Amino acid sequence: DRDLWQRPDQIMDAMGIADASVVADIGAGSGWFTVRLARRVGPQGLVYAEDVQQAMLTAISRRVGREGFNNVRTVLGLKNDPRLPPASLDAVLVVDAYQEIEDRVSILTNLAKALKPQGMLGIIDFRLDGTGPGPDADERVSPDVVVKDAKVAGLRLLRQETFLPYQYFLIFGK
Repeated sequence: DRDLWQRPDQIMDAMGIADASVVADIGAGSGWFTVRLARRVGPQGLVYAEDVQQAMLTAISRRVGREGFNNVRTVLGLKNDPRLPPASLDAVLVVDAYQEIEDRVSILTNLAKALKPQGMLGIIDFRLDGTGPGPDADERVSPDVVVKDAKVAGLRLLRQETFLPYQYFLIFGK
């Protein structure tokens, strides 16, 4: 069960995501994390579910509608820009999607612009050792590459969390 190894509550705690937070789920896919974020931020909060595939956003819209969430906005991103409002986000999560991003530095630069001054960007992806779920080992991205990309984009590594069994978890700030 993904809840057991992905540990969404611990991730949101580590990112300071609470009631009334404004957050983004980048590469939201089917919305697995989006609905957990929507539940956490509550009716006073807002979740931007961003993806570059309209079909995914349509599925998320249906899902959040079925589950009764009115605090989710879908955003069709571009390959180099997630198209989020500037200086508006308390937290951004990129979960299991970094290897899919083509223009990583541009995306990170634009995510940095979308963060509030104290906002945080969390990048979670599968470790290189190939254990557990996730893509083949040769498709995984080293955390060192993520840190280098983030530095070029004007972000700095604040800390690395180690509680996830199959993934690394890097937290960046401006």
